[in-house]
Amino acid sequence: MSLANKLADERRARLAAERLLEQKQAELYAANRKLGKHARALSDEIVETRAKVQTVEDENQRVKLDLNVANEKVQVAERRLWHSIETIQDGFAFFDADSRMIAANPAYTSVFDGLELIRPGISYVEILQLATEEGIVNIGNERPAAWREKLLDRWQSQNPEPEVIRLWNGAYIKLIDQRGHGGDVVSLALDITETIRYEERLKEARRKAEAANRAKSSFLANMSHEIRTPMNGVVGMADLLKDTDLTEEQLLYANTIKNSGEALLVIINDVLDYSKIEAEKLVLHPEPFDLERCLHELIMLMQPKARDQGLEILLDYDLFLPTEFIGDPGRLRQVLTNLLGNAVKFTLEGHILIRVVGAVQENTGAVQVHVTVEDTGIGIPADKVEHVFGEFNQVDDERNRRFEGTGLGLAISQQLIRLMEGKIWCDSIEGVGSVFGFQIPLPMIDGAEGYGPPQPQPVKRAMVIDAHDANRTILAKQLGQLGIDVVECSGGIQALERIESELDLIVTDHNMAQMDGMELAEALREAGHAMPVVLISPNTSSADQDPACALLHAVLQKPVSRRDLMAMLQSLAPDGVNTQPLPRPSPTVPDITSPSMVEPSAKRALRVLAAEDNKTNQLVFGKMVKTLDIDLVFAGNGIEAVDLFQSFRPDIVFMDISMPLMDGKEATRQIRQIEKDIGGHVPIVAMTAHAMDGDDIEILAAGLDHYLTKPLRKAAIHDHISVINVDDARPAMPPQSIAG
Repeated sequence: MSLANKLADERRARLAAERLLEQKQAELYAANRKLGKHARALSDEIVETRAKVQTVEDENQRVKLDLNVANEKVQVAERRLWHSIETIQDGFAFFDADSRMIAANPAYTSVFDGLELIRPGISYVEILQLATEEGIVNIGNERPAAWREKLLDRWQSQNPEPEVIRLWNGAYIKLIDQRGHGGDVVSLALDITETIRYEERLKEARRKAEAANRAKSSFLANMSHEIRTPMNGVVGMADLLKDTDLTEEQLLYANTIKNSGEALLVIINDVLDYSKIEAEKLVLHPEPFDLERCLHELIMLMQPKARDQGLEILLDYDLFLPTEFIGDPGRLRQVLTNLLGNAVKFTLEGHILIRVVGAVQENTGAVQVHVTVEDTGIGIPADKVEHVFGEFNQVDDERNRRFEGTGLGLAISQQLIRLMEGKIWCDSIEGVGSVFGFQIPLPMIDGAEGYGPPQPQPVKRAMVIDAHDANRTILAKQLGQLGIDVVECSGGIQALERIESELDLIVTDHNMAQMDGMELAEALREAGHAMPVVLISPNTSSADQDPACALLHAVLQKPVSRRDLMAMLQSLAPDGVNTQPLPRPSPTVPDITSPSMVEPSAKRALRVLAAEDNKTNQLVFGKMVKTLDIDLVFAGNGIEAVDLFQSFRPDIVFMDISMPLMDGKEATRQIRQIEKDIGGHVPIVAMTAHAMDGDDIEILAAGLDHYLTKPLRKAAIHDHISVINVDDARPAMPPQSIAG
C-alpha cells in the first residue's frame, strides 16, 4: 500500500476517532447533565423528607406534652372527685359486674364500725353476711337468712328499688343503687334519720291536731246543745208572752227578748257552720227546688225589717230563665240570707235589688245562674273589698263598729259557693252602694223551662205606675218582653193626666205619695174608665180589707212573681171574665204568727206524749199547744216515755234526745220494737238541741220520723200535730205515771 493511502487511512481513522470522541463527550455531557438533574431532585427530596420528619418529631413531642397535661388534669380531677366523695356525709361505693367493691368512701365504711373486712374486693354477699352477723342492722323479728335473701334479690334486679334499713343505733339508711350498662353498680347510702324523725313528729303533731279538732267538735256540739236548751225557754216564753195582753212597753220588752235570743242563735249557727267548713265536713244535699219561690220567701221574711228602715226590696228575675233546679236549697238560702241581710243591715236609705240571670251550658245542660244583690248602702272602701270575705271581718274596725254580727257570714258564703263549684265577688263604691254577686252551675229539673219567647197577649197596651224608678222599670221591662207596649208613670196624679182609652190594663203600686193605688182606682172609676186595675202591694191582707178593693181586678204580692204576673195576664183573655177579680195568690210563706189549729175529734181529743226532762221546756211546750184540742202528758226520761207509750197509747210522740236514765234514741228503739209486736206506727218527732251536721241523720236512723231543733217553733209543733188523724177505734187508756 502506498504511503499516501496509508496517510489517508490514518487521517480517516483519526477523524473517525475524533468524531467518536466528540460523540462520547457529548453523551458524557448529556449523562452528566441528567445525573446533575437527578442529584438536584434527590437533594430536594431529601430536604423535603427531612422537613417532614422534623414536623412529625415536633408533633410527637407536642402530643407527648398534651398527654402529660391531660394525664395530670385527669389525676387532679380524680383526686378532687374522690375528695368530694370522701367529704360528703352520705355513703358512696362502686361495685364491678361481679358485685365486688371497687372503692367506697369513709361514710359508707363507717357504718360497719371499723370492720377490716369491709374494703375493696369484698363481695356484696359478704357485706350482707357481716351486716347481720355483726348486728350492724336492726332486722327486728325477721330471720337473718330471709333478710339477706330479700336484699340480695333486690340487688340483682335490673333496676333495684330504694330500700330503707334501720341500724343498731336507731339510725335510718336509705339504699339507692344504680346499675350501669356494663354491670357496674353505683351504691348510695343516704342517712335519712332526721327525715324519719321529722315525719314521726309530724304524725304526732297531726294526731294531736286531730284529737284537738275532735275535742273542739265535741265542745261545739255540747255547747250548742247546752245553749239551745235554755234558749228554748227564753225564745219560747218570749213568743208566748207576746200572745198575752201586754202594754206597748211590755210588748217592746218581749220582742227585744225574742229578737236577742234569735240573734244569739244566728251567731251560734255561724260558728258551727264555720267550724264544719274548716274541718271540711260540711256536705251539700242536692234536691229539686224552685229558685224564684225561694227568693220570694226570703224577701217576705226580710220585708218587715226593710219596711221599718224605709227600704224597698226589689226582684228582677229573668223572665225567660227556668226556675226549677237541682241543688241544696238550704245552703243556697243561707248564702242569699247573708247577702240580703247584709244589704238590709248596711243600707240606711234607698233600695235593694236582687237580679237573677243565667245561660244554659250546652255541654252539660246545666244553667250558669248569676245572682246579684245590689244596695244603696254605705259601700266599702276599695282597699277593704276583699277584706270582707275574711273570717270575723267587717268594714268598720273594732273600735267604731256600728253594726253587730260575727263577721262570719260572708266567709261562710264564700266557702259554700266554692262547694257549689261557683264563685262569689263584690263591687263597691264607698258612700254609693255595693253589689255582691255569685255564679253557680245548677242542673235543671227535667222538663223545667222559662216562659219562652213572647206569646200573643190579651193586653196590648198597659200603664205601670210606681213612685220607685227601679221597681217601675223592672215591671215595665217584663211586660215589654211579653210584647206589651208600656206607659210609665211615677204617681197617681200623673197617671190620671196621661190616661188614654187605648189602655188595656193599669198596674199600680199600693203605697204612693199624694194618691195611693186604691185612691187611683176610685178616681179612674169616677172618671168613667173601665180598664182593669191591678194593685201591687207588699201587704195583700191589708189591701183586701180596703172597701176600694172591689174596684180592682187583682191584688198581687210585691215583688210580683212571674207565675202571678202570667196568671194575671191570662185572666184578661177574651174568653175570660174580666169583671171578676183574679183569685188572691196564696202567700209564698206561711204566716207563722197564726197558729195552725187541729180540728177537734168527734169522739176524743188527740193524745200527745212529750218526753222532756227540762221543766222549763215542759212549760214552754205545754203553753205552745194549750189552744189545741189535745190530751197532753209529759215523760221525764226515756224509761217513762216507753211506759207511757204502752199505757197512754199516744197518737204522736215528741221526743227529747238527751235525757237521763234512757235517752230519746234508745226510747224510740224500744217503742218501735213494741210496735213490731202490737202493730201500728206512731209518729215520733225529735225535739233536740243537737244541731250539728249529721245529728239529724243519726237521730232519724234510730227510728224517729221527724227532726225539730231547739228553740222550738210554735208553728212547727202545730204543723206536726195538725196532720194526725185520730183513730176513733183506739180506746184511750189512763196514764200510769206522768212526769212533770
